[in-house]
Amino acid sequence: MGIEISKYASIAEDALKYRGIRQDMIAGNIANVDTPFYKAKDIGFEEMLAKSASLLEEKEPRLKMAKTDGMHLSPAEETSAHKADIFFRPNHGTRNDGNSVDLDVETTEMSKNAIMINAIAAALKKKSMLFKSMIDTSSRVS
Repeated sequence: MGIEISKYASIAEDALKYRGIRQDMIAGNIANVDTPFYKAKDIGFEEMLAKSASLLEEKEPRLKMAKTDGMHLSPAEETSAHKADIFFRPNHGTRNDGNSVDLDVETTEMSKNAIMINAIAAALKKKSMLFKSMIDTSSRVS
């Protein structure tokens, strides 16, 4: 585990991971454009990331559940409920062979996703460069 630059850095890293998964899914959809009965898939993770961000902004810390007896069950982990949803994209027009992949939609989604990946990576890089320059500056002062 490294040094935490920001409390939001973990959310940005998760977003980057999910964007990578989404890029792979879109590539899989494009690869199956001619596969009969293939349904285009996508992943929804924005709500999960928004919920994680709101948990970071909470002012009051959460109380942990006390176990007064060894036979009590442990509470479920809260993060286990926050998972990205994989779903089939709504059919924009299924072809005669049952395939629902629309190449125009997929290439547009791939481009938008790539832009988001680049933006998140640039933000993380900028944040880490600022942190690195602070360390370099403080080491010169000593």
